[in-house]
Amino acid sequence: MEFVLIGFSDVPSLQWILFGIFFIMYLIILLGNSIIILITRIDPTLQNPMYFFLANFSFLEICYITVTVPRMLRDIWTQKRNISFLACATQMCFVLMFGGTECLVLTVMAYDRYVAVCNPLKYPIIMSHKVCIQLVAGSWISGIPIEIGQTCQIFSRSFCGSNTINHFYCDIPQILKLACGDTFVDQMVVYTLIVMFLMVPFLLIVASYGKIISSILKSSSAKGRAKAFSTCSSHLTVIILFYGTAAINYLQPESNQSEGLGKLLSVFYTILTPVMNPIIYSLRNKSVTVALKRLLPNY
Repeated sequence: MEFVLIGFSDVPSLQWILFGIFFIMYLIILLGNSIIILITRIDPTLQNPMYFFLANFSFLEICYITVTVPRMLRDIWTQKRNISFLACATQMCFVLMFGGTECLVLTVMAYDRYVAVCNPLKYPIIMSHKVCIQLVAGSWISGIPIEIGQTCQIFSRSFCGSNTINHFYCDIPQILKLACGDTFVDQMVVYTLIVMFLMVPFLLIVASYGKIISSILKSSSAKGRAKAFSTCSSHLTVIILFYGTAAINYLQPESNQSEGLGKLLSVFYTILTPVMNPIIYSLRNKSVTVALKRLLPNY
């Protein structure tokens, strides 16, 4: 009827330090992304597709982090780590949905930058407001039935033996370890969906930035090239961190999975990258910082 989330209880001396660190990170994510959403909504200079996608991405980051971190903080605070069967399934479903949506939104953002850099004259036509809404809606909606189906498939299995999950949230590899019988089919479904929602978007993003970098190299302005390369390298750093850690966690064979490593990798793509994203995608952006100063005149 329930599971027990071990979380970080294997390092009891660091419990309250970890609580403080994760609580501060959560506040940074909430504050940073909320500010981005606010200024992209009210500042007239930020009413274009790039910042429309950025606002949606910031809202997604808030949703993604809220599925896992508040529960983890509550577990550390109360030292009660029980989670009901339904709550565990619900948490996994939302983690998968928001994670899949993030992969697709990052792909859309890379495509937007590709069109802006490589086809600037047709940019307003290609990235019309209607198209932007369709791309965002497609990113949010496309993964919902698939991830609900995957969650139902996993939790329809019988579970035997221990009900202890050595993780800070309900994740697929840890849940499958508790399932009775052969989980080969479930793992093949997981691998297939990871290719669809992780590897294909990653390759599309890399291809988009490859085209962008190729176009930048043709630019005659050394200052423009340096600025563009700085932006691209920052974006690619976050993307590689997010996709790389998630791919390692989900694609490695079950026999090779280390619970400690899986937990560490999950921290990277569920907590650390959402902390970095507002800084990389927004606060290093000159237009955003100018808009922020207009919003906070005494800043």
